[in-house]
Order: sequence, then C-alpha cells, then structure tokens
Amino acid sequence: MEVIIRPMTEDDIDEVMEIEKLSFTTPWSREAFVGEVTKNSCARYIVAEVDKKVVGYAGFWVVLDEGHITNIAVHPEYRGRGIGSRLMEGLIDLAKKNGITSMTLEVRESNLVAQNLYKKFGFKVLGRREGYYQDNNEDAIVMWKYDL
Repeated sequence: MEVIIRPMTEDDIDEVMEIEKLSFTTPWSREAFVGEVTKNSCARYIVAEVDKKVVGYAGFWVVLDEGHITNIAVHPEYRGRGIGSRLMEGLIDLAKKNGITSMTLEVRESNLVAQNLYKKFGFKVLGRREGYYQDNNEDAIVMWKYDL
C-alpha cells in the first residue's frame, strides 16, 4: 500500500470531514477546516492519500517557534496500517521546515492508542488539563516534544 503525504487543499475537505465525523464525538465543522486551509496563516495541514483517496489528515499551528498540533485522524478502515505514524513523520518534517523547535498537543486521557503513537515519536507527558473535553468533561493529557 503506497501512502502519499501531501499538503491539504480545500478540495480535500469533504473527505477530511468524513474522517473527522467518524473519529471524534465533537467534530470540527467544514467551515473550520476551510478557514484553516484558506485563511489561517499559522495553520499547516497535511493529508495521507492511498489510491487517490484521503485516508488521514493532521495539522498544527505555528506559534513562534512551537508547533501546536490541532488534530490527527485516520479513517477507521485504514487504522493499524502505520498511517498515523506517517502523518506524525510528515508533521515533524513540516515543523522543522517551518523553524519549529518543539511541538505540543492535548490528547484524551482515555486515548491510549494516540498517547502511545506520540510517545513513539518522543513526546513526553508534561501536564493535564482538567475537564478539557466539553462532550464528557474528560481530562486532556498535555504532551511535548523538544529539540526537533
């Protein structure tokens, strides 16, 4: 299976929305993604493509010399095939090209699969945001990776 990692375009948003709705209990709106791709000069987004189909996406915001990962998701039918790792590699590579020296993210306390993915790439747990997720008041684990 050939996985292509490339910048997200506005044309990808319908497929991204399908993945978003299948992946999150409080999905972002289509308008939010359009704004990220077309208007937010701090936003950097990529997609994973298999056979010309978007099967995953990820993004971050450039905040000075930090990359704040906003989201990462893989279509349920393509999970467990290394696509999440390819997206993380793509984000880190893109961050380095943008002069980023560290990256951070929040992840649900219960999402151990995602936490393990981030740990694989050198992210460390450095904090907690109590009641961060509005849908169920779940805590967020704050992770950082320094020295990109």
